[in-house]
Amino acid sequence: MRQNSLRGEGTRQRVPQAGDLGWDDSLYGSEGARIPGSRTAPDIEQDEPGGGTESGDAAAETGGHRRGGPRRGRKRGKRRILRWIAGAVSVLILGTAGAGYLYYEHLNSNIRKGERTSAKGGAEKSAPNAAGQTPLNVLLIGSDSRNTDENLKLGGSKKSVGSPPLADVQMLLHVSADRKNASVVSIPRDTTVEIPACTDPKDGKEFAATRDLINASLGRGGPGCTLATWEQLTGIYIDHWMMVDFAGVVDMADAIGGAKVCVRQNIHDRPTTRVPGGSGLKLTRGTHEIQGKQALQWLRTRHAFESDFGRSKAQHMYMNSVIRKLKEQNAFTDTGQLMDLAETATKSLQVSEEIGTVKKLFDLGMTLKDVPTGRIAMLTMPRIPDPEDDNHVLPAPGEADRLWGLLRDDLPVDGKGQTSKPKKPAAPKDPAADPADIGIMVRNGTGAGGQLPTQGRARTVADVLVQKGFAGAKSDSTLNPQEKTQILFPSTDLEGDAYAAAKALGIPASALKKSTDVSGVTLVVGADWRSGDAYPKAEPSTAPPKNTETVMGDELGCMDVYEPYRWS
Repeated sequence: MRQNSLRGEGTRQRVPQAGDLGWDDSLYGSEGARIPGSRTAPDIEQDEPGGGTESGDAAAETGGHRRGGPRRGRKRGKRRILRWIAGAVSVLILGTAGAGYLYYEHLNSNIRKGERTSAKGGAEKSAPNAAGQTPLNVLLIGSDSRNTDENLKLGGSKKSVGSPPLADVQMLLHVSADRKNASVVSIPRDTTVEIPACTDPKDGKEFAATRDLINASLGRGGPGCTLATWEQLTGIYIDHWMMVDFAGVVDMADAIGGAKVCVRQNIHDRPTTRVPGGSGLKLTRGTHEIQGKQALQWLRTRHAFESDFGRSKAQHMYMNSVIRKLKEQNAFTDTGQLMDLAETATKSLQVSEEIGTVKKLFDLGMTLKDVPTGRIAMLTMPRIPDPEDDNHVLPAPGEADRLWGLLRDDLPVDGKGQTSKPKKPAAPKDPAADPADIGIMVRNGTGAGGQLPTQGRARTVADVLVQKGFAGAKSDSTLNPQEKTQILFPSTDLEGDAYAAAKALGIPASALKKSTDVSGVTLVVGADWRSGDAYPKAEPSTAPPKNTETVMGDELGCMDVYEPYRWS
């Protein structure tokens, strides 16, 4: 605050001294005293005629200031103090920025990273929507590793120490391109699947392709092999993986501050005379806020919830509760809580390397900030018993495939309709040649999803094209299994020809794709067109999957307890 220009009017606030900011007061002298050859702090503020150390009358007699040496001394003193202030402020700013940088690097150093995939090939990334956005797919993995003392204390047998970890919890988080809906799909750990050939990035060990339970994929090349297994099964491109072990779950639960869960009966998940093991979870009926070790017990409880499918449902309830709590607490924008969560998360999680910085993890977390909880659907893959082993399951033909198709097409699985209009591909600028002059190779791709290919399918569709005037259509004996029918073309000048063939068969323009894997227009008849001359119209995309359990993000829900695990 500056002193009033009229002498005697108003008062001036005390100017902060150097010691108030942690600087050395001896540079300035005691409050109100002059450092020899300089001015007091108040003198620095005022430099107007009639101010300074003289009265207004005295200043007027000398033209408003003293003549000679004293004025030059004051200028030098002023410049010197300003330099001290500027230097001190610079140190303060640089010190704060340096501390922030060091903390950021500290968090980054906490993060353990690995390769996104351990297998060759894989699914293709989705095309952007009309706004240029793409969906986000993240594979969440819960490891049962007992290879640390902390993990061993929290569950499992000492016999498991040193064994390859199993991915006992596997969930795919899908966030729509418009960030207005999200889905979480679990696959039971005892699902029999085809695991591709994988190479462990840590030691280069190679694992041949095999048919096994999906949880074994983690020990055959790390999280990247689990991701590759999912991509092969679903045809969905998965952007990242994140993995946490027992100890990490406990730490994260403590950092979040607990989540609400509910049971309809008193529960104690304990060993029984017929079934060993158990998580140790013990709660009275009703709603509870759990965290730490108790949260881990909830997530691991299987027998008291009757099956792996019941456990998946309980895990979905817990995740929904966590998301609701983070939103209620404004944890996405509360700096203090974000720092606490960041410290814990970076120590607890292992992530794929392309999201291996604090900023990228923060950006990833922010994708859920604006998704309404009422449009977050969590469910378990539709399944059937494995005829070769009653303890195992298989993806349900038809319904599991339809679920994967919904996610590939970035469509909601909650049955509430789309949250944005789909992008309509524009007709190509390149004009089509006369149909009789267009060469088209047709391949059979109907053997995807574990199905046997429809015999003679490529020849049948090639004949349909010939009947429609495409005299150059021919079938190819190459089997090219894929879920959806596609028309591939190698260069822009053939896009119009591919578009003409698609239009003739009723295939949507979204099925067209430029690819260097083909030398001419190539139609791959997918598993979605196993019979008939006309391309089948898709069934209503908003119908929710059958043969599964769905938990919505705005519902608390309450778990039924299997009778042998109730207590009174």
